[in-house]
Amino acid sequence: MANAPTGPAAAAADGRVPRPRADAVRNRERILTAARDVLVEFGPAAPLDEIARRAGVGNATLYRHFPDRPTLVHHVVLFGMDRVTGLALDSLAGEPDAFAALCRFTHAAADERIGALCPMLSSDFDHDHPELLASREALEEAVEALLGACRTSGLVRTDVGVGDLMIALSQLSRPLPGTACFDADIFVHRHLQLFLDGLRAPARSELPGSATTLADLRRKTM
Repeated sequence: MANAPTGPAAAAADGRVPRPRADAVRNRERILTAARDVLVEFGPAAPLDEIARRAGVGNATLYRHFPDRPTLVHHVVLFGMDRVTGLALDSLAGEPDAFAALCRFTHAAADERIGALCPMLSSDFDHDHPELLASREALEEAVEALLGACRTSGLVRTDVGVGDLMIALSQLSRPLPGTACFDADIFVHRHLQLFLDGLRAPARSELPGSATTLADLRRKTM
């Protein structure tokens, strides 16, 4: 009797969706991580050959996962947002002190280069793609839970919102024009800590306007 099919072939034979191979999953994550770093360094026109080289894969492997540049940029943005969401959840779960969790999250999120990735969200980027909307909602809920824990503990001022935190994180983690992206990390974390100290309760001043949400940011920037 012939051997029964195994792995992806077996899944296809009985109608199941085949699970991606472990090496394919690793290659995809390596490509996305390399693409994030290369796009930060070179901008939206970053050479795809350099991305493949840094990921340690061939060009054919890169194109098999991401057939064109817009698809790659789309998934790099999703990758970054999902990683930042995970950082918020892990920080809240891993720190007994809510403000320590907020600090841990903010510094770790800065290392994901989300500020430097913002310029890639150009006019032809689909801001309303269902995947992006789902990732954005998950991110907002995770960071709101983190800020909410700080508010409940009386550790942060009450007049700041998720949008305020994400604006500061984006702006303070973005390299200055004309500087090397990866040479400014020490200043990024120094200035982020200054910002975080300004969030502590009790508030030392009254902020103009009202707390900013991510919905506010979308209305003002799109």
